[in-house]
Parts: sequence; C-alpha cells; structure tokens
Amino acid sequence: MEMTERKLKILHAIINDYVKSAEPVGSRALARKFEFGISPATIRNEMSDLEEMGYLTHPHTSAGRVPSDKAYRLYVNQMMERQELTVDEKMAIAHELQASINEFDKTIEHAARILSKITNLTSFALTPTAADDKIKFVNLLPVDNRTVVMMIVSDTGKVSNTALRLETPCSSDNLQLLAKSMTYKYRGKTLTDVLTGNIIECFQNDVEAMDKLEQDIMPDFLKTLEEMLNVQLYMDGMTNIFDLPEYNDIESAKSFFNIFSHKDEFIKTVINRDTGMIVTIGKENMDEQMNDYSMITATYSVDGKQVGKIGVIGPKRMRYDKITSIMEYLTDNLNQSFQLEEGGHDSGK
Repeated sequence: MEMTERKLKILHAIINDYVKSAEPVGSRALARKFEFGISPATIRNEMSDLEEMGYLTHPHTSAGRVPSDKAYRLYVNQMMERQELTVDEKMAIAHELQASINEFDKTIEHAARILSKITNLTSFALTPTAADDKIKFVNLLPVDNRTVVMMIVSDTGKVSNTALRLETPCSSDNLQLLAKSMTYKYRGKTLTDVLTGNIIECFQNDVEAMDKLEQDIMPDFLKTLEEMLNVQLYMDGMTNIFDLPEYNDIESAKSFFNIFSHKDEFIKTVINRDTGMIVTIGKENMDEQMNDYSMITATYSVDGKQVGKIGVIGPKRMRYDKITSIMEYLTDNLNQSFQLEEGGHDSGK
C-alpha cells in the first residue's frame, strides 16, 4: 500500500493531536480540528489504511487511534521542523550556564537542570571519563593551619576541590611551595599515568625522599585522582513524570523509575549511544525497560573534542521538534563554554 500525500497529512495531524492531548484520535475529531476537505468517513478509511501499514495502533479501550513507533520514526525523519527557541528560553539557558562558568562539573549539572526545566521531562548528563585528562596544576589553599583545600585542575577544565585535615600545622608559604612542586612534577601527565604508571611506583620505593607534608597529602591526592576518573551522572526532573497522564498510576511510575535503579547500567546505555543528536523511539531502545519511552541524546565537546552526553527520556509522544531544537542550542552553548583556547574552563581560578 502506498503512502500518499493525503495519508501523510492525516498521519501528521494525528501525531500532533496525540502529542498535545495524550488521547486517542478519532476521525470525527480529526475532521473538526483540521481542514482536510474530505469527509470523516474518508478520513476513517485512510486511518484504517495507516493502521494496516503499521503507522497507527488501536487501543482496546478506545475507538480512536494512536501513533506507533513506526509513525514517530517517520515523523522525526521526514515530517518535523525544528522549532525556534523563545527569547526567554535562550536567556534561561545562558543564565544557567553562566552561573557555573569556571566549574566544569557544575556547568554539566546546570545544563541538565535547565534542560529538564524547559522540556518538563527527566533529563540527564554524563561527564566524560578523565582517563586521558592531563593535570594542569595543583593548588593548596589554607582554611586554617590544619585544614587545606586541595584543588586539582585538568587540561579539559575539570576541577576537583577536596578538603584535607593535616597531621601537623603548616604555614601558607609552605603550602604554596608544595603546590608549585606538585604542579611541576605532574603537569602534562595523565591521571591514569599518575595512578598506575611508574610515577606511583617511584613514590612507593622512595617515600623517605618526600617532604613530610607531601607524604601527609599524597594519599588524598591519589584518592582524588581516582574520583576524577569516574564518569559522573547528573539527573534532574525525575518527578516531572507525575504531570503526565501516562504516569498517573503507581505501576507506570514504578516502571519508569526502574530504568534508573541500576545507575551503572543506565550510564553504560548512554555511553554506548552514537555521537551527535540521536533519537531512539520505543522498541528501538536496546533496554527492554525503555520500550515504552523515547530517549534523545546529544554530544557536547571540550575544545572541539566530543567527550560527554546530555539528554532526556520520556513518553513517546514527546515534542521531538522542540526538544531537539532545545538540545541543539544547549549543546552549542556548552561547546562554546568549553573552548579552552578562548579562555573557557581552563583555569578554575
């Protein structure tokens, strides 16, 4: 059976109506809302054809039709037009990112937050693994004569601040000397090299050669590097689902939250997705738990290198046209923020 222009128009109208209402669409309602210039009976026949072609499904509890995964895929690939963001939406994104301009992880966390706020869906963002990150500098900031904040900054702009308690009091001058010494030793070395290479073996074989203060700080320094290696997952808007009719019963809500119950598995699912703007609908998702949902992810870059992902998950009747536009604008802004050569997240100062 051929997909005619008229069938396409009717399918487009059904998708738009269902996305807005979450109610199965009937031929009479469609004839009232849209001017096709044909009778409800003709629309009904076309809808029957679309169902036979696999683009519509027929819920048992309703005489109306709802779009299938195949229909949403056709919509995303051929029908939808990107929607321009409002001035308020653009300002909200700029404000949220600007609030954390010198802290890489905070910027990613804020990006997830504003994405959830604008889309009214559950959002998530992954920081990149820092295995190949190189140490840019180490700083030791005194709080008092026994408490120190150790700051480690990577070449990708990742910043870690760790509060330490020293065994013995130490002056600010000595802390600064040690910070300069550590920066000299480790600058340009990857976190992985420091943790697993000959560098740490050298320390273990020659601990006596270390300054007492450096010995005091070294365990926390290495622990912090290990933590920096981990991919961080930020999520926001988990409770937004309660505003959607699809999740007004406990079982549906429980099914949604189960997706995130195994954090490591969810992270792996997101990491394994292709780069760029990726839309997966229903059964296109590899995880069976996600067969009733759609996920949209986009990749952000640091200094031109694609490193992390940000996205949303929600019902299949989501606003693909608007959400992809929002995510494109958001990742463009993230990429500009992370242009290290132009003075982005490179200092942590």
